Amino acid sequence: MGRSKELVMREIPQSEIGQSIELLNYVFQISLSINKDRLFVNAKSKQFDEGLALGWFDREQLVAQVLNLPFQVNIHGTIYDMSGMTAVGTYPEYSSHGLMHTLMVESMKRMRKEGRYIAYLFPYSIPYYRKKGFEIMSDILEYQVKDTQLPFYRNIPGQVRRMKDDFSDLRDVYNRYARNTHGAMKRNAIAWNEKFQESYWEEKFEGSDTKLQAAVYYDDDGLALGYMFYRIMEEDFYIDELVYLKEVARKALWNFVHAHRSMIYHVYGKTSGNDAIAFLMEDSEIKQNVSPYFMARIIDVQKFLERFPFARSNFHIRIALTDTLLEWNHGTFEITVQSGEVTIEKVSNELESNTVQMTIQTFVTMFLGYKRPTYLHSIERLKGDAASVDLLEAILPNAVPSFIDYF
Repeated sequence: MGRSKELVMREIPQSEIGQSIELLNYVFQISLSINKDRLFVNAKSKQFDEGLALGWFDREQLVAQVLNLPFQVNIHGTIYDMSGMTAVGTYPEYSSHGLMHTLMVESMKRMRKEGRYIAYLFPYSIPYYRKKGFEIMSDILEYQVKDTQLPFYRNIPGQVRRMKDDFSDLRDVYNRYARNTHGAMKRNAIAWNEKFQESYWEEKFEGSDTKLQAAVYYDDDGLALGYMFYRIMEEDFYIDELVYLKEVARKALWNFVHAHRSMIYHVYGKTSGNDAIAFLMEDSEIKQNVSPYFMARIIDVQKFLERFPFARSNFHIRIALTDTLLEWNHGTFEITVQSGEVTIEKVSNELESNTVQMTIQTFVTMFLGYKRPTYLHSIERLKGDAASVDLLEAILPNAVPSFIDYF
């Protein structure tokens, strides 16, 4: 089916958020009301103000959209400006027009102009976003612990306090965590608002006290070293987020959960996929499930590499990169590092045959550390000689991304 001449792509102002909510309702089969669900709509309105919403309109009717939010992330200790893509949707009758393709390309062009050289998103379809150059960069671990399996640690100093209004100490703990955690998001106001609104969906269950609560661990000197977002529903304990800076904080927060054992039957939680929940339990025979979580894409390879914290201060390598969506990423790049000074040059728009070969998807999952070069070479996602693969192993920091946010 050809594209209608009436279709126009433009920015979506906050005044048209009602059409955006209607589109989300239809595509994701949810039930939001612009009047009744004021809490959610207000939060989304702020996102429309602070981010960039692009849409296709058919005679002023919104038919496809994407919202790009300004965030920052820690990549191996270096803070990058990141664009969070969300609210992606198209009415089914317009799905064959290529509208989302053009929206995403235009979004990425604008990200590049703004200096946002990496994008994150939560995929509704991994195969679809792989076709757009995204690849898996983090996992999520969901676990279930019986009340009889809850750990208890003796002689733990300090105190865990439930927080009601003042979350400054909690935010400080997270900020310190994000500064030292590869892949983590440096939360701005948008991210914190999203976190506090997580309880919105559960609050729609009538007759349940599902309010999101928080508890913070303080050591004997009064220093906050860990926190937990949680809720108690229908005699079960749900851990939305548990962050700690020292082992004593982890133990203290699990003691806090243990103190609720007379009220609950199970503890359900979620955390980063590389968190060793079961291993750290005295009774490790808990139920847990690891699944792909967020995906990432490099928007501008050359600019991304210029700031990348390589693990070696002297080396030289060429990589041939395939990117079918963004022409500025497609070609052969030369990476030279001398005494820690990084020089990146695009030497050709073609793929040189005597270099390491990879797609943009392989590039992002490898440079972010989700999968290592040797493994990617073994599954034929990375092509090159053994010396080049060994060099990639040596120059890339060895850390798996941890991402616990959602947008």
